[in-house]
Amino acid sequence: MSGTGTAARTTDERDDLRRSLGFRDLVVYGLLFVAPMAPVGVFATLDARSHGAVALVYLVATVAMAFTAFSYAQMVRVIPRAGSVFAYARVALGKEAGFVAGWMAMLDYLLIPAVAYLFCGIAMNSLVPEVSRWAWTALAVVVTTLLNLWGVRAAARVGFLVLAMEIVVLVVFAVSAVVVLAQDGAERSWLSPLSGDGTQGAFALSAVIGAVSVAVLSYLGFDAVATFAEEVTGGSEKVARAVLLCLALAGVLFVAQTYLVALLEPATSAQLAADPGKQASAFYDAVDVSVGTWLHDLVAVSKAIGAAFAALAGQAAAGRLLFAMGRDRRLPRGLAKTDAGVPRVALLCAAVITMVAAVWAARRDDGMDRLVSVVDIGALTAFTLLHASVVGWFAVRRAGGPVVWWPHVVVPVAGAGITVAVIVAASGAAQVVGVVWLAVGLGVLVGQRGRRGGGGVVG
Repeated sequence: MSGTGTAARTTDERDDLRRSLGFRDLVVYGLLFVAPMAPVGVFATLDARSHGAVALVYLVATVAMAFTAFSYAQMVRVIPRAGSVFAYARVALGKEAGFVAGWMAMLDYLLIPAVAYLFCGIAMNSLVPEVSRWAWTALAVVVTTLLNLWGVRAAARVGFLVLAMEIVVLVVFAVSAVVVLAQDGAERSWLSPLSGDGTQGAFALSAVIGAVSVAVLSYLGFDAVATFAEEVTGGSEKVARAVLLCLALAGVLFVAQTYLVALLEPATSAQLAADPGKQASAFYDAVDVSVGTWLHDLVAVSKAIGAAFAALAGQAAAGRLLFAMGRDRRLPRGLAKTDAGVPRVALLCAAVITMVAAVWAARRDDGMDRLVSVVDIGALTAFTLLHASVVGWFAVRRAGGPVVWWPHVVVPVAGAGITVAVIVAASGAAQVVGVVWLAVGLGVLVGQRGRRGGGGVVG
């Protein structure tokens, strides 16, 4: 642990978590949470919005999210704590800002797994319709929760096998797509995934930027790697490198698969824009028509299993966040209890909340839409406070030595500008949920300060 990292630790902090994760385990958790096949469900939506330049959208989105990844890498090196952005903001900006960052990140870490569990339930219900989708959803929660309770290392080993399966399926898809393109040619121009297909007019940068605001949601989860900072062996530099590598790998996978499927897509971006009902299944339809039903089914099954393990990684990250906030007495102290180095109380609490949200959504026809519309706002707000923490720690407090303007000011300010712009472009429902969740958090914060003023527990 670096000297600055040691200085950042509070006197009441204990190393309760077991250090058992290596660099590969961190990358596995990050990629599982992001999900290598994340673009499958939103491909056509982004293609329609960007006028056919869907691969360019993901290329720009990767660059945009790189600012956030760079800020995470800087902060985890100096404050290697389980709470991630909660810990960074708490030390760099103050306890109140830390609570707000953790509170908003909690919304993301609890709801993204719920979406993934629901997707798994829907997919399994389509394969075995005799079992309702809410039952499949609940089963996925139970299985992955048991793996998380088993221990972070054991869950990482199983997760590695699932991630390997997803990568193999992507390779099979890529090879099959290249063979079809070589034999039959492309449905669109070879450069159209980067320049647009021209069916909605000339290339429009504004259309690409508008699609990027949606595409960045595919990357949510790579930051979860930072929540395992107290469980990695060999120092926090591994965590920093894992965060950056997860984003880079996700970007390569996203750009490659959307480029290939765009060339296979028989419908133009204008046709997809005119028929939103076909957008959800457009990726599968393109694979089905061009390659065959066997690959369609293989991708669908892989996506269903991958979704459950994306939720596993998200639940693990949520548990670490609740653990850290409990340890710092910003949430009930019982959440900070560990058993053989595993924060089982925090994990069970996260699992219960996530199951309630996922099963509730699974029993509603509009459940997926309701969850998806609000999952991004918490993460984006936390990202904004992350960037503020970099400026606060390095440029204002000068805790890292002399200020280097490019990494300590320019990059985080630009990153904050990007996240704020995406928040502004978010749906009205997401903004309302974000404001309400923030208001509840501020109410909790005021209540805590009142109790402390009256001689209560001090954080």
